[in-house]
Amino acid sequence: MTGKIPERFDDVSVICKANIYYDGQVVSHNVFFKDGRQKRLGVIRPGIYKFRTDDLERMEITAGSCRVRQAGEGQWETYEAGATFVVPGWSYFEIAVDKGVVEYIISFESHMNKKTYI
Repeated sequence: MTGKIPERFDDVSVICKANIYYDGQVVSHNVFFKDGRQKRLGVIRPGIYKFRTDDLERMEITAGSCRVRQAGEGQWETYEAGATFVVPGWSYFEIAVDKGVVEYIISFESHMNKKTYI
């Protein structure tokens, strides 16, 4: 899936403390909008990384190229700048960057995928 990737977000709050994963190979910052939406802006250096999801996540690749393998899938899919993929909530995905740096935006869509505990 491809679409128009935003160049900037106005009227937001940004948490200064970074989310740092895998010894600094993956770094992101949380961005909060006045209407309650949350996004995460980040960069990924070369390597293969696994992430779990609580909510449905829409990941937009803003720069670079990566490969993604979602839970239960055998094949890797390649995504370039401008592409978007969705990971269901309560799942996981692996992301591989072979060279350079990948920049991304994650949109959290918890209202679309709630899990009920019994």
